[in-house]
Amino acid sequence: MTSDFDAIVVGSGVSGGWAAKELTERGLKVLLLERGRHITHREDYITEGKGNWELPYRGQIPETELANDYAIQKDCYAFTDFTKHFFVNDREHPYETAKGRPFSYIRGHHLGGRSLQWHRQCYRWSDIDFGANKKDGHGVDWPIRYSHIAPWYDHVEAFAGISGNNDGLPQLPDGVFQPPFKMNCVEKAVKARMEAAFPERNLIIGRAAHLTEPTDEQLELGRGRCMNRNECQRGCSFGAYFSSLSATLPAAERTGRLSIVTDAIVSSVNYDREENRVTSVNVIDANTKSGKTFSARMIFLCASTLGTTQIMLNSVSERFPNGLANSSGTLGHYLMDHIGGSSTSGIFDGHSDKYHSPRRPNECYIPRFTNLTEEDPRVLRGFGYQGGAKRIDWKRGTAGAGIGMELKTSLRQPGPWEFAIEGFGEMLPYEHNRVWLDKNRKDQWGMPILHVDCVHGENEKAMIQAISDDAVAMLQTAGLRNVHTSASLIPPGLQIHEMGTARMGNDPSTSVLNQHNQTHDVPNLFVTDGAAMTSSACQNPSLTYMALTARASATAANMLADGTI
Repeated sequence: MTSDFDAIVVGSGVSGGWAAKELTERGLKVLLLERGRHITHREDYITEGKGNWELPYRGQIPETELANDYAIQKDCYAFTDFTKHFFVNDREHPYETAKGRPFSYIRGHHLGGRSLQWHRQCYRWSDIDFGANKKDGHGVDWPIRYSHIAPWYDHVEAFAGISGNNDGLPQLPDGVFQPPFKMNCVEKAVKARMEAAFPERNLIIGRAAHLTEPTDEQLELGRGRCMNRNECQRGCSFGAYFSSLSATLPAAERTGRLSIVTDAIVSSVNYDREENRVTSVNVIDANTKSGKTFSARMIFLCASTLGTTQIMLNSVSERFPNGLANSSGTLGHYLMDHIGGSSTSGIFDGHSDKYHSPRRPNECYIPRFTNLTEEDPRVLRGFGYQGGAKRIDWKRGTAGAGIGMELKTSLRQPGPWEFAIEGFGEMLPYEHNRVWLDKNRKDQWGMPILHVDCVHGENEKAMIQAISDDAVAMLQTAGLRNVHTSASLIPPGLQIHEMGTARMGNDPSTSVLNQHNQTHDVPNLFVTDGAAMTSSACQNPSLTYMALTARASATAANMLADGTI
């Protein structure tokens, strides 16, 4: 049988872009399928550089529009009138949740996917993270350790461009970094005071996918130094932050071996039982709703955690009646997201003669400090914080009493310094947190819609309180006053770090993927997006998706070359 392509990559976000780059650079003819519309880098960043006064509603969105079209997407930190065109219409893209168990599914259907909208924080995982499941018995053991992926972290960091410091922390391995952003005066002061009181807790500058000293290769791709505009989710014509549109897809296109088809909704993957291979994908045109099939020698599913799992669950056959490569029965189970809902802030007195400038598109980070060398009796696993210091602006006057010239005059001056941090915690992998297809309800393209049933457990409830308690202790010790905190879990999904549902593992009876992100059941099918994750750690996961994808692409290309698949 002849194939149209050597490889098909489904999805164009962080993982799909990396798969396209790595496979084409290894000599493969690749088809990239994106379910959303085509976006051209630079040309389609339609709100970039605009002021509030240049938009119809001065940057606001009518409440009726939010309620009708963006009831879920509006809760995302990156959703504004400047970015709403990068988010799906919730009414047009339905899914179901279990009663009393909300799940916020944040999506962007367009070329580049959520690589245009992400927060760009990039942190390596350590052996503490890869070994957590085995240590405490929750979930299955990862089939890899840090040593297996460390060279691939090096590889993706060097190409993507990550700014940061080598901080020498065992729970947060150092990397290949460009010069870091700088802390402001209050952040430095809080760092000194906090670390003096809590030596095991470190306040560092965030490690962010922003170019601060571009390499020759990055310049050749048309990327440039970050200009500190902090308007990243609108799109960046400088290509200063990493996205598929600015980095991996241009690299793949320059090989001459990449074809891209947008508005191409992959409904299912076709499986040949005699050959034990996937052979092709079925595609629905998003606009005409007509069907088409593309064939390839291997397939990479990178459609995002739930998107990939939806495709696999809908790909049924005589051998796999419950979803493609699902002999284990674990496909769709063990859904995770980082926990959030704890925000803590206070006022720092002093440095009233200083201001923070420019608008740094990065924050500070407090890496995990619990359950490292000593067990924390309160919770399993760990949590960290992101945040920083700034002068409070004129909006401080909107919540209090006052009127007249005196108030106006005071609001023209910078307010006091505020230091604020938000906690991110690890969610344990639970079998009951899962997704499946509602065969009785289909979307406008005929795809059975997803049903999501995900809820926090007791460890997550205890962790959000621990996050809040420790934050208060750190800020008060650092000398802040009027310290306020919250400890209320937000719905899963809203951290936008959903992962699991097609996990890696050593045992084919309890996992979907092996150590190379290859399905146990079907040798020429790979999954390298968030669906592959066996646990969630507490660090932002995108850098790990990149490294796993690059590693799997190298393995797959070699196997294809030697005839193993």
